[in-house]
Amino acid sequence: MRSDNVTKGAERAPNRSLFYALGYTREELDRPLIGVVCSQNEIVPGHMNLDKICEAVKAGVRLAGGTPVEFPAIAVCDGIAMGHVGMKYSLVSRELIADSTEAMALAHQFDGLVMIPNCDKNVPGLLMAAARLNIPTIFVSGGPMMAGTMTDGRRTCLSHMFEAVGAYKAGKLDDAGLEEYEENACPTCGSCSGMYTANSMNCLTEAIGMALRGNGTIPAVYSARLRLAKHTGMQIMELVKKDIRPRDIMTAAAFHNAETIDMALGCSTNTMLHLPAIAHECGIEVSFDMANEISAKTPNLCHLAPAGDTYMEDLDRAGGVYAVMKELTRKNLLDTSLLTVTGKTVAENLEGVENLDPALIRPIDHPYSPVGGIAVLKGNLAPEGCVVKQSAVAPEMMTHTGPARVFDSEDDAIAAIYAGKIVSGDVVVIRYEGPKGGPGMREMLNPTSAIAGMGLDKEVALITDGRFSGATRGASIGHVSPEAALGGPIAFVEEGDLISIDIPSHTIELKVDDATLAARKAAWACPEPKIKTGYLARYAKLVTSAARGAVLE
Repeated sequence: MRSDNVTKGAERAPNRSLFYALGYTREELDRPLIGVVCSQNEIVPGHMNLDKICEAVKAGVRLAGGTPVEFPAIAVCDGIAMGHVGMKYSLVSRELIADSTEAMALAHQFDGLVMIPNCDKNVPGLLMAAARLNIPTIFVSGGPMMAGTMTDGRRTCLSHMFEAVGAYKAGKLDDAGLEEYEENACPTCGSCSGMYTANSMNCLTEAIGMALRGNGTIPAVYSARLRLAKHTGMQIMELVKKDIRPRDIMTAAAFHNAETIDMALGCSTNTMLHLPAIAHECGIEVSFDMANEISAKTPNLCHLAPAGDTYMEDLDRAGGVYAVMKELTRKNLLDTSLLTVTGKTVAENLEGVENLDPALIRPIDHPYSPVGGIAVLKGNLAPEGCVVKQSAVAPEMMTHTGPARVFDSEDDAIAAIYAGKIVSGDVVVIRYEGPKGGPGMREMLNPTSAIAGMGLDKEVALITDGRFSGATRGASIGHVSPEAALGGPIAFVEEGDLISIDIPSHTIELKVDDATLAARKAAWACPEPKIKTGYLARYAKLVTSAARGAVLE
């Protein structure tokens, strides 16, 4: 066993003495040591319950003959970090999580790992670590939040809460109305209740084969989540015994499956950052271009919030991720021969699975759309590409041409939006918010929600080299690459330039001739870095394009 390096032989007597100092017995040290990476903290609603999940995992490990050893991973609450400098630390935490987990796992020579993440960057960060370490690993998340309920019986969620601020600023909602959303949008622990980034990534962890059935959808407050955690703890011992490792599961075909399921579910655009980054750790390239190829063949089967008015608890009741996968197999859109953490193939896992609610998970012959939930657009404004969640775009905004309203930061843009300076037809451009220019590639949920809350989401587009929350809806186009700080064409857009967006044709064009753009580029100078010290400064020096997953080199 790998743990023999710290527990066996006379030369390891000093190591054992330190285990004894921790209270471990000789009998426990004779069993496989299983690292249990618990992301519990008291600042993220999706993580406040992870101590309970962790205890259940450890019980499962012990039941199956292993010795669980808990250690922590950090997590940032994107909602609390939103709208200020804190959001610069969200995406960058992904790399910190991967690096620190690598350090702990190799320093202490665990035989296997159980990862317990839940929220946005915590899930991909731990998947990156799992791929990098390549020791037997399994995931169980903390589970999604329940949807909220307003006093009139309407269901609600975090995306409604952010949009309520826009409505308030537009005079469409009073203080009491805003407070009602505040008190009801997030009623329980768990990852926020729509198909936002956290739930997208937890569903895709299940889809790619790294978690047991129900990981993405069983609500955080259900006891079934604790039973899932116990079974996960038991299953890691099987993976250790059979030496089934992450890269045996996360193959190129598995990433193809994951993107296919992503398109069917209508996941967050942030998956277009995280899947390439996880694949990179596996030595696999997942390109932007792959998204459109898969989307063209994959119908969109689900419209969970923010695209629709259903929530994760509804998807769970309908059969969860496996029911969506079952629909996709009806048109042979998945490779079902692939190995998963169950020790079985995808085909074996899907035996007997049914779609229990065809109104929520559309049958594959009656989809919401014949194409997937995400589209990559290219053109002279984004030569390397940019991303939009097309399943959450109103039909009238699938094509749009309008004048650019240009802002060099999210803060300037949100001030203009709140002041009523953005009008029907405008294309809001927010730049110098990319991975390097931000630094940190902030989410733009505040401006997109303000636009939606003011009733302009069917009339105004937003384009940025930053990114969006999974809670964003409307013609919100992010990850513009190359970013402004690298001299990408978005840096040369001027107020009033016409921008043409054609989502069905996958194009985005700045209606300015090449000679004019060349002259603007010649006169351009990159602004001084916004942050010159600390982790963000180091990150800015190492980070690559959003088109490559914003990985570090």
